[in-house]
Amino acid sequence: MPDFTDLTPLAPWREIKATEAERAALDPKTGLTMLTQMSLIRVFEEKVLELAAQGLVHGPAHSAIGQEGGAVGSALALRPGDQVNGSHRAHHQFLAKALSYVAQQGLDPAGPFAADIRALSKRTLAEILGLAQGFCKGRGGSMHLRWQESGNLGTNAIVGGGVPMAAGAAWAHLRAGTGNVVYTYFGDGATNIGSVLETMNLAAAWKLPLCFFIENNRYAVSTNVGEVTAETRLSARGLGFGIPAFKVDGMDALSVRLASEEANAIMRAGDGPVIIEADVYRYFHQNGALPGSAFGYRSKEEEADWRARDPIDALARLLGERQIIGAEAVAALRLRCQQMMDEIASELIETHEGKKHIVPALWPEESFVDYGLRGDLSEMAGARYLEADAVAGPVAENVKFIDIVADVMERRMAGDDRIVVMGEDVHRLKGGTNGATRGLSQAYPDRCLGTPIAENAFTGVAAGMAADGRVRPVVEFMYPDFMWVAADQVFNQIGKFRHMFGGESPMPLVLRTKVAMGTGYGSQHSMDPAGIFATSPGWRIVAPSTPHDYIGLMNAALRCDDPVLVIEHVDLYNSRGPVPAGDLDYCIPLGKARVVREGARLTVLTYLAMVGKTRQVVEEMGIDAEIVDLRSLDRAGLDWETIEASVRKTNNVLIVEQGALGTSYGGMLADEVQRRLFDDLDQPVLRVTGGEASPSISKALEAAACARAGDVAAGLRAAMAGQGLPVAG
Repeated sequence: MPDFTDLTPLAPWREIKATEAERAALDPKTGLTMLTQMSLIRVFEEKVLELAAQGLVHGPAHSAIGQEGGAVGSALALRPGDQVNGSHRAHHQFLAKALSYVAQQGLDPAGPFAADIRALSKRTLAEILGLAQGFCKGRGGSMHLRWQESGNLGTNAIVGGGVPMAAGAAWAHLRAGTGNVVYTYFGDGATNIGSVLETMNLAAAWKLPLCFFIENNRYAVSTNVGEVTAETRLSARGLGFGIPAFKVDGMDALSVRLASEEANAIMRAGDGPVIIEADVYRYFHQNGALPGSAFGYRSKEEEADWRARDPIDALARLLGERQIIGAEAVAALRLRCQQMMDEIASELIETHEGKKHIVPALWPEESFVDYGLRGDLSEMAGARYLEADAVAGPVAENVKFIDIVADVMERRMAGDDRIVVMGEDVHRLKGGTNGATRGLSQAYPDRCLGTPIAENAFTGVAAGMAADGRVRPVVEFMYPDFMWVAADQVFNQIGKFRHMFGGESPMPLVLRTKVAMGTGYGSQHSMDPAGIFATSPGWRIVAPSTPHDYIGLMNAALRCDDPVLVIEHVDLYNSRGPVPAGDLDYCIPLGKARVVREGARLTVLTYLAMVGKTRQVVEEMGIDAEIVDLRSLDRAGLDWETIEASVRKTNNVLIVEQGALGTSYGGMLADEVQRRLFDDLDQPVLRVTGGEASPSISKALEAAACARAGDVAAGLRAAMAGQGLPVAG
């Protein structure tokens, strides 16, 4: 028999419960505030279900009736500067934090509700109904609720999707030294989500003031927690990451408050994250006003047992035993809540010909549909722009591209302490795997953050930093293919953030990555991401092809309040070119292309490493082609003034890109060109792309998969032949 030694977890794991002494000592004002908040939230949710049953809620109505104790008990332990976010079932958490914010002196169950309580309830209901006066102007609905002023960072329809973003906000608090904390609420289903576990690991490693608040209501839609995980005490997740964890009865709001106070003391002391698991129960199905038993996955007996532990009734009994409030006053409180919600609903809903409808004037205008997808770039006011052909002072010749990448970032970090660089190995290897972050970890050790290999988590952390407003994160993806690992954060969260929350919430984040075709790294490290990002909403995209343009476009990206993808190319890293001597501070406008070579017979639209390669082929073949370096690739950034002027001169278009046909950028661009300029074209838009398959490891097959000089030459011949001008060779 071998010797066995029991190992002790790094962090404690405890169940917490209020003692009789603590119940007897409950401050009456605190107890009455808790009761009033829970009653308001309960009646609010009942009104939502009532309206949903009448067909007035477009989309889901995920109620949390029965779970109020966890939300109110935790929110009342928070300071106004603390923040929260939640998942798709979050009306109760949103309202609990917002109520604590607008009524910081507490709530009187016997008095009339103040105007700000009524306004909060009305704006929240209006948002759930999709109306213009909602917090997100009707765009968010039930699942996307954000009111930053109150500390509500934004709820999230992707299970576990908001957890990394909460960690980003917590990092901003930690750096600012405010002592403020962040609570991220999610359910039992989310504890098996990779981004949640990745974020637990990262938050523990970085000692972030973040509470992972698990509402264990035992069902992910209809799947019982015991069906999908062996350890159903979900607070055990903390043991694997060294995170202290508390398990508490979520139907007991006082015990939840005590657990939250314990958690807050740990976090405010700088000792890192905490997990709270609150055992709660949603009385109704995933969506709508029917109980789970109506769908066969729960028994009526189980539901009755949990209803007997109702958090509002439990607190009312305690307060009654303490002679703080009587049964009649509790009933009167519920009636006042119902009257307020009935009045609010009547202001949003009218009856016409016996049927209830939303008041038509309250819907958002249809012209609002795309508003705020990106910002208006007003933040670029005052920028100094400088094109390469306008440099009047001394020029440094033959400057290496990769050196400029590092130099311009160092320059910006020196002048703006909001900028934080993060990614895998960015703090090691003398500047990451290519030297792009050279010297940054030595100069700014607290702002050059090496991350775990967890793209989804650290990208979401960066998103939370950016949404906070005090940080401008620069994320590096070692290879663009890794965007698929982080796709939820990249596309569902970052790209949609501004638009989803009403169009006025900046997301100042830069994502750097490199195209590595030709390096032998194979199918999962070699893609060009432009086509995927260009067809996804919210992102701006720049692709500099010279050292001069890199300085200007990166500076513009770091001023922009939208997320910007900066695409680099390994073929360009060792290239050289002129830059203004000693000038790393100018910008190049987002949305401005550059005519690299003038011509009269053919317009070639291209970007990144293919600019120089195409120019070389054109000049070798002696073709009268005009080459346009697009530089900005997103839909909003395409320089149609330059493109249209060129096409109307040449009447022919060839699009040249290096990457695979399936994820091609040129497909979207060709469609736009042909729809806008159909009458100016003498022939269909032609394209040069790589093959359908991603590049593979074999040097010969990799070369065949990418567009090469011969493919460009073939495209040029085809374009000229279409004009009746064959080219020899």
